[in-house]
Amino acid sequence: MWKLTWRRFRRSKLAVAALIYVALITVIAAAAPLIAQRGRIIPFAPDDLDFTVRMQPPDAQHPLGTDDVGHDVLSRMIHGARVSLTVGFLATAISLIVGSLLGALAGYYGGAADWIVSRTIEVVLCFPFLFLVLSIVALFKPSLYTIMIALGLTSWTTEARFVRGEFLRIRDLEFAHAARASGARDARIIFRHLLPNALAPVLVSASFGVASAVLTESALSFLGFGVPLPTATWGSILSAAEANIDYAWWLVFFPGVAIFLTVAAFNVIGDRFRDALDPRAD
Repeated sequence: MWKLTWRRFRRSKLAVAALIYVALITVIAAAAPLIAQRGRIIPFAPDDLDFTVRMQPPDAQHPLGTDDVGHDVLSRMIHGARVSLTVGFLATAISLIVGSLLGALAGYYGGAADWIVSRTIEVVLCFPFLFLVLSIVALFKPSLYTIMIALGLTSWTTEARFVRGEFLRIRDLEFAHAARASGARDARIIFRHLLPNALAPVLVSASFGVASAVLTESALSFLGFGVPLPTATWGSILSAAEANIDYAWWLVFFPGVAIFLTVAAFNVIGDRFRDALDPRAD
């Protein structure tokens, strides 16, 4: 199935380009300390201050310019990618784990378990997503871990609904009955037989989840509720540009393009992956 899915996926040049972009930005983010640091390829650390080059437009020394305290924007962009992708991937992982477990319990056992999980999902969905995240972050000290956990614990409902629906569909199929007849315990049936067959729509949702987490983290940092300074994030670079937006175009353009391309790439991958998993596709 996965070979067929990949064959269908790579027919879209846009999706393949998005996948290459995501792979490239992930490698750059992972290697940020080796690329942008004193004595490295880009000889500026993200927290280096140089007031002699404040608000300097892009030039040979600072290809993406500097901000209002002399930070090199290119160095902060590279380290900001590390923060954004870390938040995106780990928050989505938390969401997948929580949502898959609760959805599996609801779909497999039904009854009271299904009622409790379904009502919990409805309660969480009653609150606007960004407002709920802001409330959680405001209650605790802002940090990278707080944001990841807050995003993960507020975005699991989509995965839970997908897994629950898939479990309701496949729990009475022949292979599930065969597993029960062989004496397998519920835990083995759930994790060994049913969950692997219910993950396809969840993986599609995960791609959209990473995009949403990156966008939300940038919004939180822009509003001042994100990762505290001097840690570089794309949202904090945009926030620093707010007071100088009339002439410091580079402080808006580069992080804005980075956020747009990253979010768009994950959305394109998720959209194409969903089409590739469709059994009605060619």
